[in-house]
Amino acid sequence: MGREVLSDLAVLERLIAPAGKDVVDVGCGGGALVRALAARGAQVTGVEVSEEQLASALSDDHGSGARYVIGHAQQLPLEDASVDAAVFMRTLHHVPPNELGDALSEARRVLRPGGVVYVAEPLAEGDFFELTCLVEDERAVRAAAQQALARAWLAGLERAITFEYDVRLCLTGVEALRARLVSVDPARATRFDALRGDIAPAFARLGEAGERAGERCFSQPMRTDVLRLLTG
Repeated sequence: MGREVLSDLAVLERLIAPAGKDVVDVGCGGGALVRALAARGAQVTGVEVSEEQLASALSDDHGSGARYVIGHAQQLPLEDASVDAAVFMRTLHHVPPNELGDALSEARRVLRPGGVVYVAEPLAEGDFFELTCLVEDERAVRAAAQQALARAWLAGLERAITFEYDVRLCLTGVEALRARLVSVDPARATRFDALRGDIAPAFARLGEAGERAGERCFSQPMRTDVLRLLTG
């Protein structure tokens, strides 16, 4: 039986019911998840590594009530036991491999009793992964993230739930793909432009046609882990 096709937000709502909770989105990017959670009644703090990385989140946030701060997963700018959920939405693998344990330890530090760490990671498979590998092959860093999760007990955490699903991702043209990849890491812009001659035909070949002109839809397999404070 295949995986369910779901949105990242739908899975998060199903597994941790964020409404009414204090949530930190670690590596919030453009702030889409922050705004979505705030709209559902969560009190949300978005964390990014620089003013540049936070700029789009701040410009697109029109009174959501969320808070945005500069910081790193390895040293969160939050007080001890201050949140009910620490969320890594497709971001844990961007932490340097030798600092993944520090990031999980920091997430544990800011959790209240009964809180959870929520980690959604893309798996190194599927047609969207094949496409993005042309710009950056993330097999090693994604594997490192999964290894860190398997050793979460070292950070005082344990897996409570593991759930796999597929996200259907539709993009209208190669420029939309570029914008998505560069928003995660601006350094990808130069590589993308240099490899455009290979990326454009791969974009047209992989996935399937969408409903809009020039749109291609891809499958991205995902794995979510909900971690709780280690007991005993």
